[in-house]
Amino acid sequence: MCSCIVARVSATLAPAPSPSPARPAPHRRTRLLALPEMRWALAATVAFLLALVSDVAGMPVWVHGILYAVAYLAGGWEPALEGLRALRGKTLDVDLLMIVAALGAAAIGQVLDGALLIVIFATSGALEALATARTADSVRGLLDLAPATATRLTSRGGEETVPTDALAVGDVLLVRPGERIGADGTVLDGLSEADQASITGEPLPVVKRPGDEVFAGTLNGTGALRVRVDRDPADSVIARIVTLVEEASRTKAPTQLFIEKIEQRYAVGVVAATLAVFGVPLALGEALTDALLRAMTFMIVASPCAVVLATMPPLLSAIANAGRHGVLVKSAVAMERLAETDTAALDKTGTLTEGAPEVTAVTPRPDSGLDADALLALAAAAEHPSEHPLARAIVATARAQGLPVAPAGDFTATPGRGVSALVDGHRVTVGRDESGGASQGGTVVLVTRDETPVGTLTLTDRLRPDAPATTAALTALTGTAPVLLTGDHAGAAALVADATGLTDVRAGLLPEDKANAVRDLQRAGRTVLFVGDGVNDAPALAAAHSGIAMGRAGSDLALETADAVVVRDELTAVPAVVRLSRAARRLVVQNLVIAGAFITGLVLWDLIGHLPLPLGVAGHEGSTVLVGLNGLRLLRRSAWRQSAA
Repeated sequence: MCSCIVARVSATLAPAPSPSPARPAPHRRTRLLALPEMRWALAATVAFLLALVSDVAGMPVWVHGILYAVAYLAGGWEPALEGLRALRGKTLDVDLLMIVAALGAAAIGQVLDGALLIVIFATSGALEALATARTADSVRGLLDLAPATATRLTSRGGEETVPTDALAVGDVLLVRPGERIGADGTVLDGLSEADQASITGEPLPVVKRPGDEVFAGTLNGTGALRVRVDRDPADSVIARIVTLVEEASRTKAPTQLFIEKIEQRYAVGVVAATLAVFGVPLALGEALTDALLRAMTFMIVASPCAVVLATMPPLLSAIANAGRHGVLVKSAVAMERLAETDTAALDKTGTLTEGAPEVTAVTPRPDSGLDADALLALAAAAEHPSEHPLARAIVATARAQGLPVAPAGDFTATPGRGVSALVDGHRVTVGRDESGGASQGGTVVLVTRDETPVGTLTLTDRLRPDAPATTAALTALTGTAPVLLTGDHAGAAALVADATGLTDVRAGLLPEDKANAVRDLQRAGRTVLFVGDGVNDAPALAAAHSGIAMGRAGSDLALETADAVVVRDELTAVPAVVRLSRAARRLVVQNLVIAGAFITGLVLWDLIGHLPLPLGVAGHEGSTVLVGLNGLRLLRRSAWRQSAA
C-alpha cells in the first residue's frame, strides 16, 4: 500500500494547465467522499459493522454472510489489485499476503477476523490518499497569493493590465496602495511598506525605497511603487516554494513502518514456507486434507497480522493521547519518525515568537518633561487612528496599563516614515528612528512634539513564554542545541537566540535557503525535526525527516505539509510529543519481541508436532490481544504527563 504513495503524489501534483488571465477560482479542499479510496473504505466499514451487529443479534447466517462478503469486496479489491500488479512485476508485498491471509481466515471459519483485517487495510489506504490530496490542495492554493494581473507601464507612459504570467524581465509595474506585488523585482520609484511575512517571516512591514527588492505575492502598504521586474514569474520566490514542496513530495523516500521495511522478504518467506509445508508432507505420502490443514495452520500462525497489529496499537495510542493534549499527529508513520529525531531546527517568527510586536522599552528624554507613562500615552494618542501593526501595539500597551488616550486631530500617515497628529494642541509625530532602526533586534520609533524629540519607544517581536523551556528540553532530548533558521534580520534573530540559549543562528534566509539548510544537516548525518508555521516554512517542513507546524496562526500549506500540528500553540508540546513517540517505539519493540516469540513457538509446534488449527488460531489471536493491550498503555493520561515533565 505504501509503495503507491509516491505515484499518487506525483499524479495529484501534476502541473496544472496554463493559467488564464482570469482570477483563479477560490481555493477548495478535497472533500472526503471525493476520493474513491475513502468511498470504498467507508463502504467496507459500514458493511462490516452491519455484519457484526447482525451476527451478534443472531440473525440468519445468509444475512451477515452477504454483509461480510461486501466488506471483503469493497475493502479488498484495491489492495488485491495492487498486490497482483506487484506480482506481475516479480515482487510480492504485504498487500497480497494480507488478502490471502484474510481469505484463509474466512476459509477456516474466521470470517470476522478476516473482515476486520480488510477494513483496517482499506482505512489506512484511504487516509494516505486523503493526506496526499490535502497537501496538493494547499500547494495549489499557494498560487493564489500571487495576483492574477498586474499594471504594466508602457513605453509611452500609459498603463495596461496584463496577466502576471505574461510579464517579462525588464517590465515596469505600477503597484498601488493595498495591492499585491505582481513579480519579484526592484523598486525604481516611490516609498511604501511591504508585508512580506509570507516570504521572509518578518513580523513587521518592511520599508521599501528605490533600490530595494520586493517579492511577488507580498502586500504593498499605503504608498505607490514603480517596480522593475527582475525575475520571470515562473522563477519567482513564491513559484519556487511551490516547486520545492512538489519536488520534496515526489522525491522523499516512501515512509514505512518498521515492519513494512522487511515486508518483501517476509511475504516471500511465508508463501514459500507455506508451499513447502503443504508440498513436502504430501510428497511423502501424507493425506491431502491433513497436508492442506497443516499448511493452512502454518499460514495463519506465521501471518504478519499479529506483527502488524503489534506495531500499530502503541503508535495509535500515542496519536490519540497526543490529540487529547492538542497535538495532531497525522499518521502512525509520522509518530514513529518523530522518535528518530536527533536534531531540531526552529523557525523564529510565529514559532519561538508570537509574530506580533510589543512595546519593550519606553525612554523619555531628560529634558522633555515627560515620564514613561506620559510618553507612551502621547504616542498612543497620535497612533490611535492608524492600522499599522506598530501603532496597534503601542495603543494596546497604553490601554493595558490603563493610560488615557487623548483624541487626535488632523491625522496624516506617511508611508515608510510614520504618523503625525494634533494632540492637545501639539503637533505630535511618531516614526521610525532612522538612527536606531533595529538596534538590539527591536524596532525603535522616535516621538516628537512640536518638532522637538521627546523620547523613543522600542518594540520587539514577543517571545513565547515557553520558548526557553522548549529549546532546553529539545537540547536534552537530542543532545544538540536546536538550530535557528529565520528569514528575519540578524539583529532580531540574535535577540531570540540570546533569550533561548541557541548558538547556531542562520538569519536572512529565503524559503529555499531554509530547505537547503535542513538538507545540509541531513547530509551531515542528522535526523532533523523542523518546527515552523508560515508559507515560507513549507519547503523546510517538506524536506525535513519530520515536520511540526504551529497551528493557531499557521498557513494552510504549512499545516498540510507538516507531519504533526500543535493545535493549541503550546510550544512545550513539541518535546513532549517527541518523548511520547520514543515511548511508543519502545513499546513497539516490546510487542515485536512478544509477537515474534508467539509466532516462532506456534510455527515450531506446527512443524515438529501437530498443532490443532483451533489452538493455532487461539494462539495467534491471543498474541494479538496481548500486544494490543500492551500498546494501549500509552492511552493513559500519565503517559503524556511523563512525556511533558
